[in-house]
Amino acid sequence: MRRGLIVGIDHYDSAPLEGCINDANKIYNLIKNNEDGTPNFDCKKIISSENKIGKTTLQEDIEKLFQGEADAAFLYFSGHGTSNNLGGYIVTPDAKKYNEGVSMSDILKYANASRIKECIIMLDCCFSGFFGNLPEIENKVVIKEGVSILTACRADQVSVEAKGSGLFTSLVCDALRGGAANLLGIVTTASVYAHVEPVFGAWEQRPLFKAHMSKSTILRRCKPKIDPDILRSLCALFPSPTATLKLDRSFEPTEHPKGDPNEIIFEKLQRCRAQGIVKPDGEDHLYYAAMNEKSCSLTPYGQFYWHLAKNNKI
Repeated sequence: MRRGLIVGIDHYDSAPLEGCINDANKIYNLIKNNEDGTPNFDCKKIISSENKIGKTTLQEDIEKLFQGEADAAFLYFSGHGTSNNLGGYIVTPDAKKYNEGVSMSDILKYANASRIKECIIMLDCCFSGFFGNLPEIENKVVIKEGVSILTACRADQVSVEAKGSGLFTSLVCDALRGGAANLLGIVTTASVYAHVEPVFGAWEQRPLFKAHMSKSTILRRCKPKIDPDILRSLCALFPSPTATLKLDRSFEPTEHPKGDPNEIIFEKLQRCRAQGIVKPDGEDHLYYAAMNEKSCSLTPYGQFYWHLAKNNKI
């Protein structure tokens, strides 16, 4: 039970855009399924080339997204954003002065009041950094536990379009395709931000990540970078996270005897080495560690996955 609402608006009378529908379609196609084709978010897509989008109807759809029961809710918006002394707004084509569109504070109220445990909000619009900037009232938290927010820019910045797409969304799509996936193929909101943020310089728009989470929110599952069975075998190969594994020529398949069980282990070690999990001790390559009868050990990254395997988290 994971549902999503994807919104893209290009058609504005005074200042039409070019890339928002493209961006909404890209996000929709990525987020509705995992890489292996299994269902991810059950998505409703609203784009201005197919729908007449007004403030009232869009606000109703957003409110409905966060109502009822679900494991996760995902909101994506690409279009114009604006702000005034009352806060930020996602702009609808029927916007007027003093009625600019859907208030970002209203959207946050829907998410904060929701019974849904995980709410993810992603905005690619100007001034999107206003989202979450609410004063503390009656000792209530601004963002409830389980809500995570990714915005394309700060509250006083514009969001850049380039080559028919928002720069922020282009990077998010790269992250969802696997650029932000861990070894198990899991993409989270935090890893998406870590993938996107370094691309923007100090003088450019700055994406923001705001969250109140007790666990990582999984956005999409991609193909694992290494067979999970190999990760589970780390505890058998290394009795402790700091243990070393002694190597010799029997591990190297170019040496005799052929077909030794150590060769199977060595193939696993080579795959782990390629992912930065295992390192040779005293040599640059595992081959030389084996030929010179040295050892290998887990990197700090490998020790992390050793603990996951030990605690049946893989």
